[in-house]
Amino acid sequence: MRSYQVKAKPFSFDFDLKKTALVIIDMQRDFCEVGGFGEALGNDVTPTHAIIPTVRKVLDEARANHMLVIHTREGHRPDLTDVPEAKKRRFSSIGEVGPMGKILIRGEYGHDIVDDLKPLHNEVVIDKPGKGAFYQTDLHLILQNKGIESLIFCGVTTHVCVHTTIREANDRGYECLMLEDGTAAFDPRDQEAAIRMINQQGGIFGWTTTSDLLLKTLKKK
Repeated sequence: MRSYQVKAKPFSFDFDLKKTALVIIDMQRDFCEVGGFGEALGNDVTPTHAIIPTVRKVLDEARANHMLVIHTREGHRPDLTDVPEAKKRRFSSIGEVGPMGKILIRGEYGHDIVDDLKPLHNEVVIDKPGKGAFYQTDLHLILQNKGIESLIFCGVTTHVCVHTTIREANDRGYECLMLEDGTAAFDPRDQEAAIRMINQQGGIFGWTTTSDLLLKTLKKK
């Protein structure tokens, strides 16, 4: 057993490396590059694109430590039959043809993960139809089968898909650590609020820390 302790808010986060997974949420072209779903909603994707190097550093260290790595992608069937009517009404761009193919549709160029964070063949990829990574997926089963108890989160967007997944994980008994600089929202006000909502009230949903603090901890062999 290899136990670690990383300085975090509201207090130090303790984890057993063999029982911990790195979860990278929705680092897809649709959310991180011009021409995707994020921009179609009227957002500036600069903040989500900017965290790619930070997430890559964390991913490299996780791989070096033989951690379980899980990538998620939000997207829908090409025939749109899994898109709820309420979602269609609010986000009419889903399925429309954009610069990277049909927006937020599985199998399209924009739906895939950015090149710098491309999953290895032995890493888990969870395709999800909603915001939370546990909704209509086998993520919980995979984590149970691997004996995972703690989750470290990177990805986008902090206040939507990252937050939803952390809340889902919290209700299922996982201890969650979110990287403040390894996550991003389109609006810095949402980022700030999302961080505070995770670690407030004694860590009501989990802990937050920085990538530097985590990397320093993981490098202590």
